[in-house]
Amino acid sequence: MQPFTPPPLPSDDKRWKIVNGTMRKNGFARSALIETLHTVQSSFGYLDNDAIRFVALSLRVPFSQAYGVVTFYHYFSLKPPGKHTVTICAGTACYIKGSDKLVAAAQERLGILQGQTTKDGNISLMTARCVGACSRAPVMLADGEVAGEVTGEQMLAQLERWTVE
Repeated sequence: MQPFTPPPLPSDDKRWKIVNGTMRKNGFARSALIETLHTVQSSFGYLDNDAIRFVALSLRVPFSQAYGVVTFYHYFSLKPPGKHTVTICAGTACYIKGSDKLVAAAQERLGILQGQTTKDGNISLMTARCVGACSRAPVMLADGEVAGEVTGEQMLAQLERWTVE
């Protein structure tokens, strides 16, 4: 039996070398599937079918298994993110303090549902199960920056700033 030879990298993009490094570090083991998909997601911002297929081939798992992992876990995205991302915490403390109203207001203002990106690719609206800042509920992340005790007016003002850029 010949030793496994992983497929060539999809392109010369340096980010693929980072992904390949994750797989090599783990000996191209099937158990490295989630870690490798996380590396692709953090490197490229999302996972398209070609990226999922490359990881599946490299780790010798069926494409359907890799795709199933991507669609099961909330962290993974099959679409490119917007230039800006607002994430509203939907955890219990935030929900009790009105995060559902923040989501509704953002959806109305942006004309999209949570999990989507505006047609111009400028803003993605996401929710998270919990961001771990319950004492500051309701919480939103604006491009990864945590803002606590957020009012609808504050959130809409942030969206407006991104819209007029």
